[in-house]
Amino acid sequence: MKRFRLKSVLVVLFLSTVLISCSNDDDKAETTVKTKTAFVTEIKGPATGKVNDELSYDVTFTVENACGEFDKIAETTIGEAKGLQVIAKYPSEVCTQQIPDPKKTVYKFKATAKGTVEIKFRKSETEFLTQKVVIE
Repeated sequence: MKRFRLKSVLVVLFLSTVLISCSNDDDKAETTVKTKTAFVTEIKGPATGKVNDELSYDVTFTVENACGEFDKIAETTIGEAKGLQVIAKYPSEVCTQQIPDPKKTVYKFKATAKGTVEIKFRKSETEFLTQKVVIE
């Protein structure tokens, strides 16, 4: 009888240990990401190109803190002028690295007709940084 009680107690302890150790309370909550416009400081790339050739431009931009990363390039309008803007993403947690380095991304462009094209990226709330490209 003592053996049966001892085995029963051990089985109950084992099962309770297994059930407690498998709980979900230590799963991390899903982190949300905030996005904001990042202003461009420099555009580097070719000044000439040919129709249907893909041109690549290095776009340098600044982020609010060192945790900011490139998200995407989107269209924007300032007054009547249309152009592009860099969107940066920031994790929702507090960023401990406050001094950001300039970030870079590559913008690819393919012209479909001859002429002069202006590639405009938002450099502030009120103006664009412009790169002129002559397409032959």
